[in-house]
Amino acid sequence: MDFTLNAYYTLISAVIILLIGQYLVKKIRFLQDFNIPEPVAGGLVAAIILFAIHALTGYQFNFHKELQTAFMLIFFASIGLSANFAKLKAGGTGLVIFLVIIAVFILVQDVVGIGLAAALGLDPLIGLIAGSITLVGGHGTAGAWGQVMEQKYGIQGAVTLGIACATFGLVIGGLIGGPLARSLIARHHLHLPAPQANNNLPVAKNSDVLNFEQPQKERLITATTAVETLALFAACLAFADYMTIIAKGTAFELPTFVWALGGGVIIRNALEYIFRVEMFDRAIDVFGSASLSLFLAMALLSLKLWELAGLAAPLMVILAAQTVVMALYAYFITFYGMGRDYDAAVLAAGHCGFGMGATPTAVANMQAITNKYGPSHKAFLIVPMVGAFFIDLINAGVIQVFIKLIG
Repeated sequence: MDFTLNAYYTLISAVIILLIGQYLVKKIRFLQDFNIPEPVAGGLVAAIILFAIHALTGYQFNFHKELQTAFMLIFFASIGLSANFAKLKAGGTGLVIFLVIIAVFILVQDVVGIGLAAALGLDPLIGLIAGSITLVGGHGTAGAWGQVMEQKYGIQGAVTLGIACATFGLVIGGLIGGPLARSLIARHHLHLPAPQANNNLPVAKNSDVLNFEQPQKERLITATTAVETLALFAACLAFADYMTIIAKGTAFELPTFVWALGGGVIIRNALEYIFRVEMFDRAIDVFGSASLSLFLAMALLSLKLWELAGLAAPLMVILAAQTVVMALYAYFITFYGMGRDYDAAVLAAGHCGFGMGATPTAVANMQAITNKYGPSHKAFLIVPMVGAFFIDLINAGVIQVFIKLIG
C-alpha cells in the first residue's frame, strides 16, 4: 500500500530529518570525526526506518517531488545569483585546472562502467548508466537519459535503474567526501585555519565569506532584502521554466536546473553592471544554504533501499568499483593536481560529492570540512561553478560520444 504525503507534510518531514541529523552529528563522535553532513546523517536514519516499515508491512511512503525539485532549483539559482563576473575571473588558473581534472574523471568513470559491464556480460549501455549519466549527472540526467535508453535502445527499466544508481551515488558521495578530506589533512599535516566554535561565530559582513561557506555564521538580513531576494529567485525559476519549454527538442535543450543557474548569472550581472543595483549576497546565501539542506533531506527521504537491494549483483560490482575509483582519483589526482594544500583537500571532498552524487552534496561535504577546520574561499569559489554548470556541459558531450561508439 502506498501513502503519498503532500507538500506540507513533506516539508515537515524534511525539517524533522534535518533536526535529527543535527542532533546525531552533535552527539556522535564518529559522525563529527568523519565530517558526515547533517542531511546525510538524518536522511540515512529515515531511509532505514522506511525500509524496515516496507519490509515488515509492505507499506511505501511517497513524498512531494515538486517541492524537492523546487528547493533544488532555488539552490542552483542561488549559485547563479552569486556568480558575478568578478568571481568568475577570480577563479583564474585554479578553475581551469579543476575543470580539466573533472573532464578527465568523467572519461575514466564511463570507461570503468562500460568496461566492467562488458566484462560481466551486461549491455555496455548499462555500464554508461552506472557511469557519468547517473553518478556525475544525478537524478535529472538519469531520468532524461533513462527515457532515451528505453525508447531508442531498448534497455528495459532504464529510468528505474538510473534513479537507483543516482540515489546510490548521492549517498556514497556524501559519505566518502568528509573522511577522505580528513585523511588528507591528517596525513599531509596541512596548515589549518583556526576553527571557530559554532555558537561564538562573529557576524559576517557582506564580503567576509563566499556563498555557502560557513553556513552557521550569522548573516544580517532584513525583511525587505528577504522579499527582494525572493523576487530574484522567482525570476530565475520562471526563466528556467520558460527556457526548458522553448528549448525542448532543440540543440539548446538543457536540464531545468542549468537554466535556473544561467538565469541567476544573467539577472545578477545585468542588475549589477547595467542597472547598478546592489545585490544582497547575505540573503542569497541564507536562502541557498537552507534550500540545499532541505533538498538533500527530501532526496534521502525518497530513497527506496529495497530498490537498491534488488539491483543485480553485477551492477552492484560496478557501483562499488566506481566508488573506489572516485576515492582514489580524488585522493591522488584532484588533491595533488590542485596543489596539495588545505584548499586542495576541501576541493577533493567537493569532487567526491558531485563526482558520485550532485553539486548540493559537494557543497554539503565542503561545509562539513570547513565548519570543523576553517574556511576555504578557493573551494567555495570553484566547486559551485564547475559542479553546477561546466560539468553538465562536458558530461553531455562525453555521453553523446560514448553512445555513438557503443550504441
